[in-house]
Formats: sequence, structure tokens, C-alpha cells
Amino acid sequence: MSPEAVEQYNAALKAGQKFYKNAVANGTNPYPPVLDELTAGVTLAGQADLGLVNIPSELLVGTKTAGRVFALAGNFMPLLPQGSEFGSKWISLCSAHLSDEGIRDPIRCFEYFGRFYVQEGNKRASVLLSYDSPSIPAIVTRLIPAYSDEPKVQNYYEFMAFYALSRFYGLRFHRSGEYARLQAALGFAPDHVWTEDERRRFSSGYTLFKSVFAKCSARNPEITAAEALLEWLTLYPFSSLRELTASQLYQQLDAIWSDIAVKYGSDSIPVSTEPEIKGASVLTKLRRIAHADHIDVAFLYAFDPETSAWTRAHDEGRRYLEQVMGEQVSVQVQHAYNHDYLGAIEKAAENGAKLIFATTPAMIAACRKAAPLHPELKILCCALSKPYTGVRMYHTRSYEIKFIAGVMAGIMAGREPIGYVANYPIFGVPAEINAFALGAKSVNPAAKVLLRWTCVSADPVRELMESGVKVLSNRDVVRPESGRSALELGTYMIGDTGDPIPLLTPIWHWGKLYEQIIHSVFSGAWADIERSKSIHYWWGMDSGVIDVKLNDALPAAVRGMGNLLRRNFTTGSVSPFRTEMRDQSGALRTDGEIALTPEQIMRIDWLCDNVSGEIPAFDKLLPMSKETVRLLGVYKDSLPPVQEAPQLQ
Repeated sequence: MSPEAVEQYNAALKAGQKFYKNAVANGTNPYPPVLDELTAGVTLAGQADLGLVNIPSELLVGTKTAGRVFALAGNFMPLLPQGSEFGSKWISLCSAHLSDEGIRDPIRCFEYFGRFYVQEGNKRASVLLSYDSPSIPAIVTRLIPAYSDEPKVQNYYEFMAFYALSRFYGLRFHRSGEYARLQAALGFAPDHVWTEDERRRFSSGYTLFKSVFAKCSARNPEITAAEALLEWLTLYPFSSLRELTASQLYQQLDAIWSDIAVKYGSDSIPVSTEPEIKGASVLTKLRRIAHADHIDVAFLYAFDPETSAWTRAHDEGRRYLEQVMGEQVSVQVQHAYNHDYLGAIEKAAENGAKLIFATTPAMIAACRKAAPLHPELKILCCALSKPYTGVRMYHTRSYEIKFIAGVMAGIMAGREPIGYVANYPIFGVPAEINAFALGAKSVNPAAKVLLRWTCVSADPVRELMESGVKVLSNRDVVRPESGRSALELGTYMIGDTGDPIPLLTPIWHWGKLYEQIIHSVFSGAWADIERSKSIHYWWGMDSGVIDVKLNDALPAAVRGMGNLLRRNFTTGSVSPFRTEMRDQSGALRTDGEIALTPEQIMRIDWLCDNVSGEIPAFDKLLPMSKETVRLLGVYKDSLPPVQEAPQLQ
């Protein structure tokens, strides 16, 4: 009997007794769970022989039967004294393990919902686990639960499909579709069967990732290493794990932990609905004066202001900023017409920028990659999307002006249907459609809104006019411009002569947002929010960043109502969604007693009952629209993943 084996048994016995005592004290089961008890009365679809599998030790959790379960604690360490038959056999196996002979025979076990239960070889498993063996060779039989709509079962069936391709255990996701996303993120086609070399490369990289993840997981134990990996892969290629040290990988994980916690944990994203300076205390205003100094600001443009109304509006905001803040700001513009957004950010940083405004949603990924590389930068991206660590989002609550437009349209349309042209089914757009429909209904209970999409039809306006629509809310432009057709300026009606008559035009003042963001930096309010926290600036008419222009040709009473609504929104005294709302199926979505939160409004993915039309499915979109919807779509998380470049070569 090897003295080292005896010493190992005594150490294992001590660990088993400690586990047992702690479990009893906490009122939990001190023994390994028994599979026969877990599956009693459960309908199974069958079983499958998986053959020899190196099972991850962390997934070996119990025994098949209750026969010798009382000899082991729940951590598979022994509970019986050294002199017992169990103890003697355990020590003999341990002696073999320490010799040249080794433990040769694999254990036999059953797998159920991704966990393993030993049928034969409890002592072998216990010995190997006492030495912290990362895996244990086993002949595995899988018990397959009957298929059902239960999320746990659905998730497990997705895992079985993934395992058939990868032959890899140790990955656990809670949400549907994540196994397929991992397959795509690694550069594999949906039906690609992993080679032995690909499995080996993945296992090597994932082992490093899991060891580093363990240092972060205490912050949020409900998040799995696989989920953290999938989020990490949105920024970094899996192949980079071959070059990274554990310290470097930890820095990367630490930098994006808030993103992981928001996506897979219970953390929420704060939404700023008004400027910090608005209504600020005397102390805050004094802080603003005391901190006011100078800052270098960079604007990133994806399009030429001469040809893009969107970029031109932001460029006007830049010029406004320079005019009102004078020597307090130094401003540079970085053009990224070739879509090298990360390069543009790098160049801005090289030129001394400390605050970056990325003016289009397509720049989100580049902003995320730049944030951990440049912790000294304050980065914002103009998009109605979830914020990310080190990157803050900003946009406007356009649904407010849509409600006013709906009121105007409801009055002017009378008994006729009202047309509405939407651009993409992305965050915030269904809220705008519903706000318009609610506005129309508030003054015209019979109002019906006919919905069409520019991302589906080449000429939605013509379709609506052919349907008899006389009042129409078209796509908005970001500022009124002379020489532009009224068909491009918001909500209008068709006159008796066939000419369009503008009713209401939305106006954006991005410069006021930029000014107030910089004031928040000078006041210290920006720094009051931890860098590791996400935030979304979603400001409305009360901030002055968005407004409406009512046509002077409107009837006086109608224009007066519009101006009244405008004042109410400016003072924050009206909420379009604090009313009873039913969706197109007639289901009650809210009774109006409690106002929807900003997050709920932002993520509305249904349409009110007086809207005729639907949110288009992804496969119905025009090809040019799919990239935007994949990035910001209300159903983007349910879309099939896009296959990335090969990662395991």
C-alpha cells in the first residue's frame, strides 16, 4: 500500500467530510444526486451510445443508482474511513494511478441534460477527481428527454445538434440559438463537422479562456464561460488566444464584462432621458464652471456631408458646437468613406482627440474595439441600440414628434385612411409607428393607418397613394431644406390639385446634444458614471435636440393644437404611451395606469390595433436593408448567425 496513496485518501476524506458538513448545515443534499431518482416518472425519447468520451470533470455530478452513494460526498470525495473496504479499494486504485500501470479502464456513465452520472467506476472517478484531473475517460450512454416546448429541453436539443458536429462537451448556454452562433463565429458552416485538429485547437484555446473567465465569474455566477466567450468573439478572433497571455486575456474580459453582464446576466442599462445640466442644482452648476476647461473633439463621418442629409445635419451640429463653445473645444473631422472606422478612430486619437462622436450606427463595432484599446477616450455612437462598455449611445425620442404628426394627420384625414412610410424594423421604429397611430386615434377614433416599408418596397409612397391615401407620413429628413420636395419633409396631405401640402416637419438640432454632452464632461457628471457602466442618451423635445415645424397653412385650430402638444412635450408633461394599448391581435399590452419605461418603449416589437400592415420578416427585406436590420433590428437576436472567417486553422 503506497504511503502517498494513503496520504491522498486522507486528504480526499477530509475534503469529503468538509463538503458533507457544509451541505448539512445549509440544508442541501450532502451526497451525489442519483440519476434514477431524477428520471423517475420522466418520459424519455430513448438513449444513444456515444462511445468513449473524455468527459469534463466539472460535469460529472452524480451516480446512476443509489447503491454506493453514501460512500461519497457530493464532490465525489470519500466519506468512509480508511480501513473500510471502500477505503482499501480506493487506495489500491490510487496506488495504480501513481504507478506506471495507471488507471486504464474507462468508467461507464450516463449523460442526461449535459451532466454525467457514474454507473460503474465511482472509485476510479473519485481518485482522478482528487488529483483535479480536468477530464475522465468514460463509455457514455445518453438519455434523451422527450421533445417539448420547455426551454430547458429546447436548449438541450440544440446542444445535441451541436455535439453531433463538434463532439465537444463543456459548453453551456441558456438562450436559444447560441450554439449555432458559436458555430458561425468560429467560421464554420451550419452543418460543418469538426475535424480532430479543429476540436483540439478549440479545446486548447477554450481551456485558457475558462481559466481566465473563472477570475471574473464571481461577479455574476449565472453567466457561463461559453456565454462570455461568445460575447468576446464579437470583438476578437478565436485564433488570437494562441498569442494572448492569461493577463492580456483577463484585461480584455475585464474591459467588456459589463457587456457580458447586460447580455447574459441581470444587469440593466441606464437610459438618460434628459441632459444632466437641465434642472441642475446650484452645486452642479458651480462644478461645471469650476471644471470648464478645454477638450479635443473628433467627429467621424461615414458619408460626405455634401451628398448625405444625415451627415450634413451632424456636420451642422459640429459647426454649432464650434460657434457656441469657441476656444473650449478643438474639433477635428475624420472621414471614413471607405468604412475603415477603427482606422478613423485611431487617427483621431493620434491627433489628440479625447471625445469622439461616431455619427452612424455602422460604427458600433469599431467603437467597441477601440474602447478597451483607448481607455482615455470618451466614445459615443449615434444609434438606437444597446450601449457597450466604454461606448455610450445617443439618439432622439422621435416618437414624440410622431405622436404630434399623428394628431395632425388624424384631424386632416377625416374618414380616409392615413399612410405611413417606415424605413427599417429596428429599435425605436415600431414605437414611432405606434405613437403616430395613437396620436391619430386620440382625435379620430376611427383612424386607420396603412403601413408600408422602404426596406421592402421600391416605391411605398405610390402604393399608398394608389390605396386612396390623402394624408401621409413619409420618411423624415433631419432638417428642412429649400428646394426639397415636400414628399421628403415628414407628414403632408395631397391637395385637390394633386400637389403635396406639408403639415408638419421634424427638425433635429444635434449641435445642442453635442454641447450638452460636453458640458456634462466639464461639470464632472460624465465621470460620475463608471466607465464600466453602459448608458444611453435618449433625449426628446424637452432637451431642444428635436423639434417640429408646423405649416402656417394649417387651419388655426389644428395648428394651435399642434403647438399646444409641442409645448407639453417640451415641458415633459405628456406621455404618448400612458394610455390603453391593444396590439393587432386585440391583446391588451398596457392599461395606461403605468407609463412604459424608456427601455420598454425602445424595444417595442408589436403594432397597435389601428395599424394595417406588419413588421416585415428578415427574408422579406431588400438586400440593401439587411445589414442595418441585422445590426439594430428588433428581432436581430433571433436571426440566423452570419458565418465568420475561419478561426481554427
